[in-house]
Amino acid sequence: MTPNKILKAMLELSHFLGEESRQLAILGEGNTSAKIDDESFLVKASGSCLQTLGEDDAVACRFDRLLPMLDQDDVSDQMIEDQLLACRVSSSAKKPSVETLFHAYLLSLPGIEFVGHTHSIAVNRILCSPLAQQFADHRLFPDEVVCCGSRSVLVPYVDPGMKLSQVIRTSVESFLDQYRSPPRVILLQNHGLITLGPTAGAVKAAMLMAHKAAEIFAGAAAIGGPVFMSDSDVDRIANRIDEHYRQKALKL
Repeated sequence: MTPNKILKAMLELSHFLGEESRQLAILGEGNTSAKIDDESFLVKASGSCLQTLGEDDAVACRFDRLLPMLDQDDVSDQMIEDQLLACRVSSSAKKPSVETLFHAYLLSLPGIEFVGHTHSIAVNRILCSPLAQQFADHRLFPDEVVCCGSRSVLVPYVDPGMKLSQVIRTSVESFLDQYRSPPRVILLQNHGLITLGPTAGAVKAAMLMAHKAAEIFAGAAAIGGPVFMSDSDVDRIANRIDEHYRQKALKL
């Protein structure tokens, strides 16, 4: 994709996720990003709104000014602020989101080109409860497996920004060691969720399906408790030839 097409895809994804009727994000909540090339990526500007994100709200940033920060300890808030400004490709661009660090890391993973982060009401209802780990570890229906993968990463609550980005990296690397591919859904306890994939459509599909799964999970919990798919049934759906064909057709 050309840089202009990447920008257009990111803006369309942002507007979709930010539509208030979907109950994924309101006001300045959430953020999106898109990989331009191996050196740079676009990310939502700090304080901007997904629903009304404009071209000047998509800030081009450099990976090499951000990724090394994840290996640093005891970085002050001012140092993080300075580095967020220094990572911009253009010094006249707006300040990127405080969560730009985790976008930089996730976009550096193999096959990941787009990332979305929202504060879905349905998902947060579970992430603010004792049942978050169950929701991350199990699946309720086949389409959840197709769009969200066989399981999600659950990240405990930590301070948004630098610390959160470091914990996300640790959690995702553990997932990669075990499953050999990046997760499609990352759940942030008492915060929200992140979806990632090779296309903007994959991010959108995982976000919508996670939101739907959360609503079903909460409803099932209210009438006796959710009945999860077995590991063998989840594995069967995840590896069916026809489901792989459908994933390709849907650009997941």
